Amino acid sequence: MEILAIPFPNIDPVAISIGPLSVKWYGLAYMAGLLLGWLYVKRLIASERLWARDRAPLSEPMIDDLLLLVTFGVVIGGRLGHVLFYEPQYYLSRPLEIFKIWQGGMAFHGGVLGVALAIWAFSRWRGAGLLSVADVVTAAVPIGLFFGRIANFINSEVVGTVSSVPWAIAFPGYGDAPRHPAMLYEALLEGAVLFAILYWLIHKRGSLKLPGLTVGAFLAGYGLFRIVCELFKIEEYRILFDGWPITRGMAYSVPMVLLGAYFIRRARRAAIDTEASVT
Repeated sequence: MEILAIPFPNIDPVAISIGPLSVKWYGLAYMAGLLLGWLYVKRLIASERLWARDRAPLSEPMIDDLLLLVTFGVVIGGRLGHVLFYEPQYYLSRPLEIFKIWQGGMAFHGGVLGVALAIWAFSRWRGAGLLSVADVVTAAVPIGLFFGRIANFINSEVVGTVSSVPWAIAFPGYGDAPRHPAMLYEALLEGAVLFAILYWLIHKRGSLKLPGLTVGAFLAGYGLFRIVCELFKIEEYRILFDGWPITRGMAYSVPMVLLGAYFIRRARRAAIDTEASVT
């Protein structure tokens, strides 16, 4: 029986072309994520009621410096993460391909390490609290994740396994068989849903008043959502061990869940200790 599939909307990867210059949707997605994230962080900093003692630990001018370092962390960490975590043999035999970022190939887990280093450097440079900086940065990360996964869809990359679900899509370059649009699952869970959870924690539960709680929720939430989405992306080149349905993305996400749980526990215990000392 023939399996029906939704036709792939053949969107040109190039969004804007002026003469020899072209701008791809992939680059616009990263730009949109960073700029919207920057605006959201500025809004959080300006809302003093969200912070302990009604005072943000960062000033608005400091956010501009933070954006610059985070941008470097995202680009350099994300690219090196893809090279080292997923296709080291390919890129080591073609080292010049490493610099062709416009062709796609960014690993979120590598980006996390790059951003973590950027946050640490910024905290040392500007004398800001490390956990508070991490909280405000990770609050905005799902925005970039959403746009990044949409760009993956346009580029027809990070596709899922063959499927007969009604919304399966036959992606170009992957044969005629319909597949899970796994990148759209990630845009929904790791982007929209995770942003909504962090927004609720920040604005309804006051998580920014407890340094480390927001970043902990982000790490744990992303790790769990990524593991779920990886179930729809199991392919031979992503499998970590032969014969085991465990992908590299799953393995790299487990430490994030554990680290997130640690930060949540640490923040909650610090709050309890503070209340005990006051009473």
